[in-house]
Amino acid sequence: MVTRRLSRIFCRDGRALIVAFDHGLIDGPARGMERPAETLAKIVAGGADAILTSYGATTRFAREIAPLGLILRLDGGGTKLGKMGPGSQFYTVQDALRLGADAVAVSAFPGSPQEETTLHTLATVIGEAHAWGLPVMGEMVPGGFDSGPEYRTAESIAIAARVAAELGADWVKIPYADGFDRVVETCYVPAVILGGARKGSERAMLETIRHALDAGAAGVAIGRNIFQADDPAAMTAAVAAIVHKGAAVDEAMTILEK
Repeated sequence: MVTRRLSRIFCRDGRALIVAFDHGLIDGPARGMERPAETLAKIVAGGADAILTSYGATTRFAREIAPLGLILRLDGGGTKLGKMGPGSQFYTVQDALRLGADAVAVSAFPGSPQEETTLHTLATVIGEAHAWGLPVMGEMVPGGFDSGPEYRTAESIAIAARVAAELGADWVKIPYADGFDRVVETCYVPAVILGGARKGSERAMLETIRHALDAGAAGVAIGRNIFQADDPAAMTAAVAAIVHKGAAVDEAMTILEK
């Protein structure tokens, strides 16, 4: 059952283009998410494999999400109106199964003050999900989402990724850093890179994806760099060309420039 569900997310080449579309849980109507149905249609048209999203989006936009593998986020924390806390489990594995999710996602923050709490939540969800044959993505962010550069090193990321594997995560979503090949070599489950906030040029983002894949990454789980792009469909297609067709960055840029 786990293999069948994972095949809705990872293609036969072993890679996945996941679009993170769960930012509304923190940012509300973030730019690019004001009209979810329209943006989701563009993501599908661009060739995404799967989507990471919220309970509400899953229930209200089932038709738009249907062509994609569905990863349901089970946890949450504070919003941008308040103070971000350690986060906790909001929904259950049974909720995910009832909605037809192919996998679930939980975040954990090794090295942060919330380290033990978030790792415990991840471990609990993994145990419950695997009892039902439901895969789990561990989103591992060393030091927390707002951590400094001292946490965004290959060494720190390698520790965080391996901890998720040891807890039983089926794959990990992690930051990218120079020396990423070491992260992949020491993590025995697939690793996809997260995108984070939009920064730099589109070419720089595509170059990071190319470097990550060349270092052994199994794909991407990118949100704002796709749904906040001038043309989300074209950006999705450009990323898909790199992930699944082995395209060079110049080739991917050609897709955007069209």
